[in-house]
Amino acid sequence: MDIVVKGRNVEVPDHYRVHVAEKLAKIERYDHKLIRVDVELFHERNPRQSDTCQRVEITCVSRGPVIRAEACTSDFYSALDAAIAKLDTRLRRAADRRRVHRGRHAPLSVAAATAGLPVAELAAPPGGTATAVADRAEEPADEYDDQPWHIARAKVHPAEPMTVDDALFQMELVGHDFYLFHDKETGRPSVVYRRHAYDYGIISLDI
Repeated sequence: MDIVVKGRNVEVPDHYRVHVAEKLAKIERYDHKLIRVDVELFHERNPRQSDTCQRVEITCVSRGPVIRAEACTSDFYSALDAAIAKLDTRLRRAADRRRVHRGRHAPLSVAAATAGLPVAELAAPPGGTATAVADRAEEPADEYDDQPWHIARAKVHPAEPMTVDDALFQMELVGHDFYLFHDKETGRPSVVYRRHAYDYGIISLDI
């Protein structure tokens, strides 16, 4: 397993690289097929954010799903510990899922558990409703012409068809609030997202 440590707006000393390697040595017990672990350090220069100015992001690449975790604290050592704690939980969850697929009794899926939610509510984006989306779509476009939109990062991922349950599982592994995927059952580009409490939603494109 290769461990790559790099920093943004910060220089990573050799002793910290050794510390990272020692901390991450234990995660192979969950997945012996891990290929690479990327650890990225970010420093926030805004003095108002001194309590969360150091952020550590950890991304595990293997033959299975990508698993990611991040944490922000006042120093890189505690941020690393917090990120590894999250990563440990997600790696354990992925390992449990692999054991289920090998024949153990499968628990109730998230998709099945949320199947009874109203369709209109599921189709709504986080913090809004389908009606609100329609209302915003009718607003004049020149209202946003002077906005300083800036795309900082662009990513392209393989569109492997998957079920809603698999998409929710992948979303939880990377620690995001949404996940874009190709719905295996409908053939539509779709997004699952986290709502309040333990509710989830899904938005699909009718193409």
